[in-house]
Amino acid sequence: MDGNGRWAARRRRPRAIGHRAGARTVNLCIDFCLERGIEALTLFAFSSENWGRPEDEVGALMKLFLGALDREVGELHRRGVRLRFIGERARFGEALGARMAAAEAQTAGNTRLALNVAASYGGRQDIAMAARALAQDVAAGRLRPEDIDEAAVGARVALADLPAPDLFIRTGGDLRISNFLLWQLAYTELWFTPTLWPELGVAELEQALAAYGSRERRFGLTGEQIAATAPHKESIE
Repeated sequence: MDGNGRWAARRRRPRAIGHRAGARTVNLCIDFCLERGIEALTLFAFSSENWGRPEDEVGALMKLFLGALDREVGELHRRGVRLRFIGERARFGEALGARMAAAEAQTAGNTRLALNVAASYGGRQDIAMAARALAQDVAAGRLRPEDIDEAAVGARVALADLPAPDLFIRTGGDLRISNFLLWQLAYTELWFTPTLWPELGVAELEQALAAYGSRERRFGLTGEQIAATAPHKESIE
């Protein structure tokens, strides 16, 4: 979700105003997913590297985060959204961590949309934590080194209970994934737009879905192999 700061700078406003405007786009994306039956949405809200930003900006983000939890969780629960946070939440402090855990507990039984918020998250960090968990299992005798394969690693990274993402969308014009879901995005379709996050609208989300729908996803196979295994529709005269 890139471009909040630039959106504010173009209006000669503090960066915190841009982050506040970006929060409205989050609600738009949640509405979009619910209306179209999209079952999982993962938002990159705050990276592990973002802790290095100016202290006043980080503080404003934390205040915005707290406010959003207080305002939005009840409505998300009413609409059947399950909220989950991924990342190193210990850095947020005890009060915010408790609110995050309470929001997860309140919405845990919902099934209409899995809303995952990556906060204090990094893809390399995610893989390193999975490797640490595997090493601990080996040291404890619960796992043999030769049994470590892609499935074993994949079972320990964040969002292991969800399918790999189908579509990645990045706003703001940069053409990179910036340490987001490095393991999970191996075969995800990528879509980039120069539009700043606070300006993202339904029309561009539809454009992203249309672009995704036009692509042939081969997963290492040939187009002919994919065509041969695709279900055939019977024609009706």
